[in-house]
Amino acid sequence: MRKVYLDYSATTPVKKEVLETMLPYFSEEFGNPSSLYEIGAEVKKALGKARKQVAELINADEKEIFFTSGGTESDNWAILGVADTKKAKGKHIITTKVEHHAVLHTCEFLEKHGYEITYLDIDSNGFVRPEDLEKAIREDTVLVSVMLVNNEIGTIQPVKELVKVAKAHGVLFHTDAVQALGNCPIDVKDLGVDMLSASAHKIYGPKGVGALYIKKGLNIGSSQHGGAQENKKRAGTENTPGIVGFGKAAEIAKKNLKEHIERTTKLRNYLIDRVLTEIEDTFLNGDREKRHPGNANLTFEYIEGEAMLLMLDMQGVSVSTGSACSSASLTPSHVLSALGIPVEKIHGTLRMTVGDFTTKEDIDYTVDILKTVVKRLREVSSVSKEKGW
Repeated sequence: MRKVYLDYSATTPVKKEVLETMLPYFSEEFGNPSSLYEIGAEVKKALGKARKQVAELINADEKEIFFTSGGTESDNWAILGVADTKKAKGKHIITTKVEHHAVLHTCEFLEKHGYEITYLDIDSNGFVRPEDLEKAIREDTVLVSVMLVNNEIGTIQPVKELVKVAKAHGVLFHTDAVQALGNCPIDVKDLGVDMLSASAHKIYGPKGVGALYIKKGLNIGSSQHGGAQENKKRAGTENTPGIVGFGKAAEIAKKNLKEHIERTTKLRNYLIDRVLTEIEDTFLNGDREKRHPGNANLTFEYIEGEAMLLMLDMQGVSVSTGSACSSASLTPSHVLSALGIPVEKIHGTLRMTVGDFTTKEDIDYTVDILKTVVKRLREVSSVSKEKGW
């Protein structure tokens, strides 16, 4: 049976060059980078190189990169850090209804501790409107957090314009760039953001390692306490193999970015076009052009997405019904709900994302199977175009 992986937004395989770079740091180069002797000093040097590689991918200074355990920790650190250090100014934070749960749940936590959170709406294509942000900012607003690329529908938010609005009021800005890293050009200086979250396993690096960019001069306090690692900002012995792997993955992503975007965009468009042309009663969620180059979020009316997923899996095709972080939940996607899509249609949605190892033959194989799967499920469905929902 052919195996086709179309869930690159959930995670990516570690590239061979990345793995080869990591391997020595599990055994031969095993030193603690905090040690003063040569074995530790060599490892510390490797961490410095990785820091520079990640920084160069987003046009930051290497001293502005702080390694974490992943995007979730980075999001938590950015939001909780600002909330704590800026509480004298105010306890109002602005985010959106379509953020990753790493942001939303952190904001919900703060609400239980006396903070006010404003959740901005999106338009029909998934975009946050700068004028809505302008209206939401108050004198006690201390932070705006808006993701750069949505993890479910792939919409690329107008972060640069939103930052300008926030800065006009002296408000800090954080962006979750976990899905954007390696899939869109990122220049933190051009964007103007104060903080940016990233993760290695979305760019063909290892799981369990990420980074938080903190603009030079901004003090948001420490992430955790106990040691002087990460310039005294995040205590704990560094995950050396993971960090080195993240650095190598970032180096490869920077080198191949243009080619990666062009190739995955072409495959994504081919997938979308085939589905919309050959399977009736389907529609695309999110903007057609301003989206993640590999993301195709499609709704198939009159059937359940979970049934489609399982039948595709039986044929060797891996896709998602939404965000991987919430795929075990039967709760309708909060992103699709924010778009105004009815619950019954949300449940008929698949997220398919192509990546560096996807081929045109993979797309053809998937769509051919999908046509059969959709036909079978609609034949046994209790709802239809004629019967209604």
